[in-house]
Amino acid sequence: IKNVARIVKLDFWHPDSAHLVGAQMKVDFHVRAEQSKFVQILLEHYGMQYKILFQNLQEGIEKQFDGEKHIARRYTYTKYNSWNKISAWTARMAKRYPKLVSRIQIGATFENRPIYLLKVGKQTNIKKAIFMDCGIHAREWISPAFCQWFVKEATENYGNDKTMTNLLNSMTFYVLPVFNIDGYIWSWKEDRMWRKNRSNSSRSECFGTDLNRNFDIKWGTIDNDKDPCSEIYCGSAAESEKETKAVTAFIRDNLQSIKAYLSFHSFSQMLLYPYGYTYHLAPNHKKLDRIAQSAVKALSSLYNTTYRYGPIASTIYPCSGTSADWTYEEGMKYSFAFELQDTGDYGFLLPESLIKPTCKETMLAVKTIINFIHSYVS
Repeated sequence: IKNVARIVKLDFWHPDSAHLVGAQMKVDFHVRAEQSKFVQILLEHYGMQYKILFQNLQEGIEKQFDGEKHIARRYTYTKYNSWNKISAWTARMAKRYPKLVSRIQIGATFENRPIYLLKVGKQTNIKKAIFMDCGIHAREWISPAFCQWFVKEATENYGNDKTMTNLLNSMTFYVLPVFNIDGYIWSWKEDRMWRKNRSNSSRSECFGTDLNRNFDIKWGTIDNDKDPCSEIYCGSAAESEKETKAVTAFIRDNLQSIKAYLSFHSFSQMLLYPYGYTYHLAPNHKKLDRIAQSAVKALSSLYNTTYRYGPIASTIYPCSGTSADWTYEEGMKYSFAFELQDTGDYGFLLPESLIKPTCKETMLAVKTIINFIHSYVS
């Protein structure tokens, strides 16, 4: 595969780049139509087994909307929503639930769009909080769908469900529905497979930094590519990106209360925890592993979806400058990253019909982690 990638430009879906490819690893990539036959010849030449998942990627993109036109549709939790709709939704939620939800602007993107965070919970003197973010990578659309779903579940069940009411009375949830807003908009309007943000600080012809390689934790040391054209370009420096700076500044300002960090990605069906930059185990590895095991068990109880869990480096691949490693080192000893559905049949193009089941099962895992933080973390 690495040899093929040297000859032909491949858009890696899993893992994120050619040098992360290892022996006995299942690899997903996208190739331009005019090069597909040549790539098949190369794969056969190297004796590689392969399966074509999308003969026509554009058809897969259109099928993601289950055959509907998405332009004029109303906002709904079981469909993919554009940034304009999500932004309007954040304002609507704060207005509809003024005692439970407030909207905070924590910064602006490279293209100067406001970055909105929802604060969910009844606490005024915040002692225990969880920070959650979605959509750090633009093309992973199921991720922002989950953050919206979480807020829906919290607000609709407050006062009706005893457990949720108790959690919201005693904890605060900071929910960032879309981390990478500029990239997300680009993935809707120009390039469905766009991953990075839209900065051009490198002064090259290539745009974008991988925000999940831009955090100030062993930045640029493991898999981080210094080539601005790479999908995992780590930026010109740690925290070089406005989006990263906004999130890290907010977290640093609230370090006393934030006890856990949850980040949502796709795809692979994994629940990961630190470290990513080393194979050494985190000091509280056993506890993280037990929590992850319980969360995955809860998730799979609904539809028998199988998840793998473990440290980032050994479970998916080694990487540095990631948000989960950074939050862990900042003191959030319960930092987790979810890789949501699926395992590659649809990849980033998970159909809208799978949003609800994916969110429902993920909610069970998230509640397991939240309940642990609520009960055992001071």
